[in-house]
Amino acid sequence: PPGDLLKLYFDGYRYGVRSSRKLEREARLNLEVRWLLCERMPSARTICMFRKEHAEVFRAIFRKFVFLLKELGLIEGKTIAIDSFKVRAQNSLKNNYNQKKIDRQLEYIDGRIAEFTDALDAADSQEERSVLAEKIQTQKSRKEKYESIETGLKVTGKDQISTTDADAQSVVLQRGITVVGYNIQASVDAQNKLITHFDTGGVNDTNALAQVAIATKEVIGVEKMDVLADKGYHTGEQIRQCEENNITTYISPKEPASNDPDIFPVTSFVYNAQTNSYSCPAGQTLTTNGTWLTHSSKGYKSAYKFQRYNTKKCKSCELQPQCTKSKTNGRNIDRSEFAADVEQNNRRVKENPAYYKQRQQLAEHPWGTLKRQRGFDFVLTKGRRNVLGEVSLVFIGYNLSRLFTITEGINGLRKLIQAIMALLWFRRAYFRAI
Repeated sequence: PPGDLLKLYFDGYRYGVRSSRKLEREARLNLEVRWLLCERMPSARTICMFRKEHAEVFRAIFRKFVFLLKELGLIEGKTIAIDSFKVRAQNSLKNNYNQKKIDRQLEYIDGRIAEFTDALDAADSQEERSVLAEKIQTQKSRKEKYESIETGLKVTGKDQISTTDADAQSVVLQRGITVVGYNIQASVDAQNKLITHFDTGGVNDTNALAQVAIATKEVIGVEKMDVLADKGYHTGEQIRQCEENNITTYISPKEPASNDPDIFPVTSFVYNAQTNSYSCPAGQTLTTNGTWLTHSSKGYKSAYKFQRYNTKKCKSCELQPQCTKSKTNGRNIDRSEFAADVEQNNRRVKENPAYYKQRQQLAEHPWGTLKRQRGFDFVLTKGRRNVLGEVSLVFIGYNLSRLFTITEGINGLRKLIQAIMALLWFRRAYFRAI
């Protein structure tokens, strides 16, 4: 029955047993699991297919579980920490391609074909010519393979393609170690450190903040909330979207990028909102003509607008060598349309350092528990749909463990279940009455 298989998965994922064959063994030898399944012993294939076919159902169960925890007052929804962690996919780095890698392989193959062709022209014996002809045919087959991969890459419009798991991407795991996997985005509630929402998207966190935050707000059903996140999520466009959806951000500020450490950084120029101008280190005022320019950046989903500030007095200033390397033009300061939102966010973080420090203990602890104690640093399934289904099982197992800890053992859990049953009975009676 599906209920028994679900119980088997919940128990297995809670204790880090995820393989279908290991779960089959647990059902046969583990007395607790045998009691849980009423002596039913499903095969490894039955267990595996159940996980593959019901990935969407697992996500729905996770959402229902989060809703129940919110109804019981275990999820507050006031402060949410968002963070990501990478998991390896069932796809090796060798079977992940980008245009640069494909070009390199095609160039190498063309070189080998030319080498074998020259050798074929100079060969004397028939046997040697047959061997070289076979090698040329092998290289041509390889070339067709890479050309087919190149066509698939152009069709998808992406910058990389994986041949084993099409949805997996090349991601940086840690300290420059690159693997093919998934970047899982998740949110954690501050009240009891329960996971409330998750998803997977790009290879980094740049454009993930608003999507995860808004979805979390809808799942837990609150009108407003605070979001804590590290500097990887610090993007003006994303902060603006959160503010528009009644979500207050506390994102770690990014240091301004500077190509030259010998000149004044952008932070040396003070913006005056009343006059819409900047004051430079020399005391001069930089103004704008009011024209909005368009710039495309990797940090934003689409092109964003900005205004440019400068002054004619820059050319005759004594501090010009310390301000700009340009001898013909003065220093230009560009102010993004999202600058005000970024400044408000940075001000909140600096004024509430203790509040922001909650982020690490909220977001990092669950990922460390799942990776180190339960071995969840790789997935067993392929495809985004199935991977998210497996992540659902992992997170349900984690929330179950937290629930057991919060309720202080089996007696507290029993009382909680009684409260749940009473709540369900009351609701049923209410709806029947109306």
